[in-house]
Order: sequence, then structure tokens, then C-alpha cells
Amino acid sequence: MEKAHAIKSRKQIIEMWIGIAFLAFFAAVMLYPVVYITLGSFKENQELLLGGASLLPRKFVFSNYTQAWETANFSVYTINSIFLGIGTMVLSVISCTMAGYVFARKNFRFKELLYSTFVAFMFVNVGSVTLRPLFELAIKIHMNTSLWFVVFVIAGTSQATWIFLCRGYVNSIPKELDEAAKIDGCTFFQTFYKILFPLLKPITATVALLSFRAGWNEYILPLVFTMTNDSLRPLTVGVNMLKNNGDGAAAWNIMFAGATLAIVPMIVIYCIFSRYFMQGMTAGAVKG
Repeated sequence: MEKAHAIKSRKQIIEMWIGIAFLAFFAAVMLYPVVYITLGSFKENQELLLGGASLLPRKFVFSNYTQAWETANFSVYTINSIFLGIGTMVLSVISCTMAGYVFARKNFRFKELLYSTFVAFMFVNVGSVTLRPLFELAIKIHMNTSLWFVVFVIAGTSQATWIFLCRGYVNSIPKELDEAAKIDGCTFFQTFYKILFPLLKPITATVALLSFRAGWNEYILPLVFTMTNDSLRPLTVGVNMLKNNGDGAAAWNIMFAGATLAIVPMIVIYCIFSRYFMQGMTAGAVKG
């Protein structure tokens, strides 16, 4: 009996270490580009152009960050990215939490059909095919020179997943709270923003984090809509332009410094919302 128990324990230990090694490998694969760019931002451009296997720079050059910030309106790019991220986040949080609440609590005709359509679009990504019609639409409604149109498109194309999570989380909240609020004289909307919304912190934080990331990291749409207007470029587009500021050669060191600066806000946002992130993801997915 003891021998069988010892074999079982040894097997569990082996399985645990295999799992740890598996996760460590994929973590290294995911983190390597970030580490390479961060350390590369402290290298001289010649060292990056020559390549080499060493991650650590031969000499730390901190002036790369100064040049990146002062080159090509980097501060303007940062403000534009903040606008895209916060605009997408606010619009998504408001619309998705309300839509999730309506789909979870309200009964109306074709509700299931409409919700099934939303869920189906979680698996559809037409990508760059929509760029031409979106650009023509923006011109017709005179929004081709505004980042607001980009915010609406980014928020709108990601609604399905976030509504799915919000509906699942609302379903995990007892309906007795709604009934008690109704007895106290609350309308359907008052029940949402006075009773339910304060309880949606985990899923709200999840939607806020994911939507901010979507707005902050978007590249194709801002690239298309800001081709003729440098002052509207966000960091994702502007950072790529930094490498063209070298003296005859691509300034990869300046570009890496700009990319490292662009990573910082996402890390800060994640640290703020990470407390609720996993709770919102699991509850919203399981209860949906």
C-alpha cells in the first residue's frame, strides 16, 4: 500500500514538473520579444544593425529615449493613443454592460436570435476586407479626419465577446435583487445603474482592460485614417515611423525605445484592473 502511494506521489511530482517546464517554455517564447525590444532600446543602433546573440547591450545608451520622445511628435502620438484607448474603453464598458443586462434580464421578441447573432460574430473576423467600405462611410459622414470614427469601429467590432461575458456575469447575480428593487419603486434602468452595476466590478474591469488594449494596440485602422494627417497618428503607427529618422540607416534603437515607452501604459492599466480581471473572465465565461 505504501509502495503504491509512493509511486503515485512520484508520478504526480513528475507530472507537476512537466507542467511547469511546459508553461516556462511558452512563457519564455512570449516574453522573449518584449525583453529583446526593451534591452535593445538601450543599445546603439550600430550594435542592433550588426546583430549578434547577446541580449544585453555592450553599453547602455539612455539618450535613445530622449530622442524617441523628441522625434516626430511622439507626445502627440501618445495623446492620440490615450484617446483611442480611453474612448474605446468607456464606450465599450457602457454599451456592453447595459446590453449584457438587457439580454440577461429582459424578455423581448427575437431576443435569442439577436443574442445568437452576436455570439456568432465572436468567430467572424473579416479583417482588412472592411477597410474600403469603412473609409468610404467615414468620408460620407465627414468623420474621416477624426479619431472618433476609429473609436466607434474598434468598440463596435469587439462587442460580441464582451456582451457574452457581461451577460454571463449578470446571470450569476440572483434575480431576487431585481425583484426587491422593483418593489422599492426602481425602474428597469434604475435597477441596472443603482443595484446591478456596482456588483459588476469584476466583469467591468475585464471589459475595461480588454477594450483599452484593443484601442491602444490597433494599427491598421489608424494607419489608413491618418495617412494624410500626421497629427492624428497613435503610437502604434508613430513608433513604426521612428525607424525612418536615422542618418541613412533605419534607427532601430529609437524605434525600440519608442516601443518600450508604448508598452508602459498597458502594464499600468493591467496592474490597476488585474485584481478583478481573472474573476470577471471566469465568472462571465462559466455562467454564460
